[in-house]
Amino acid sequence: MDDRFNTIAGWTLFGGIVALGLSSLSAHYYLADKEHRPETMGYAIEGVEEEGGAGAAAELPLPNLLAAGDVKAGEAIFAKCKACHTADQGAANGIGPNLYKVVGEGVAEGRAGFAFSDALKSKGGTWDFASLDTWLKDPKAYAPGTKMSFAGLPKAQDRANVILYLNSLGSNLPLPAPVAVPAAGAAPAAVAVVGDATKGEAVFAKCKACHTIDQGGANGIGPNLFAVAGEKVAGDRGGYAFSDALKTKGGVWDDATLDAWLLSPAKFAPGTKMTFAGLPDAQQRADVVAYLNTKK
Repeated sequence: MDDRFNTIAGWTLFGGIVALGLSSLSAHYYLADKEHRPETMGYAIEGVEEEGGAGAAAELPLPNLLAAGDVKAGEAIFAKCKACHTADQGAANGIGPNLYKVVGEGVAEGRAGFAFSDALKSKGGTWDFASLDTWLKDPKAYAPGTKMSFAGLPKAQDRANVILYLNSLGSNLPLPAPVAVPAAGAAPAAVAVVGDATKGEAVFAKCKACHTIDQGGANGIGPNLFAVAGEKVAGDRGGYAFSDALKTKGGVWDDATLDAWLLSPAKFAPGTKMTFAGLPDAQQRADVVAYLNTKK
């Protein structure tokens, strides 16, 4: 009885293994001629470099890229687009619309009745240089749901070159003027901070332990500060005894000088008698300067 049971169990196990093997084999057979779906949809253009990665340089502003661009280079890149688009005047639409004189035209308008996607029709605006740059970089990000299967041009100069080529096709719109950019390694330009005199008065309340601010007020540990804005640094403040460090600075208490002083008196005039550590918050300094400017 036991031998018979073992025999049946063995054949059952063997049959299961054979069935599993045949299932795997048949799957490979029936899928052998099927293309696998790519992880990333869309297509890339050959010969176009990708941007990004460690150490990638920051992109120049679009006006600068257009100024340095090359219409011929743009035409060469656009050759790949001709699988879907025509570009000659009067040519018929293809899979995509004809693009002659598209620069400056309304987004998803005209084009001899081309059936644009609702995603693109809802965008509005015009195909100006900035819109074209954003579209060419990533059509699906620009208009989610677009029918455009093109993956985009990641390299900014390639996009600028294509835009120049499209602009040469009957549009010929004037290019924007290049903008000034800081040299590599240069510190970013300072952003102007607008002060609030009312808030500055509240911050200045702490300073009243050493300074008076009303017209005719007596000097204290520090000088009276009425009408100090615009006055000579270490100028006459009712005979106040300024430190030699401050007297040798020269100049006047304009907004920039007051800001530098309030940031760090010890750095502005090493050796100053001023024990105040400074105001690290740029907005607070701007507020105090605005308040001092009202006391005249």
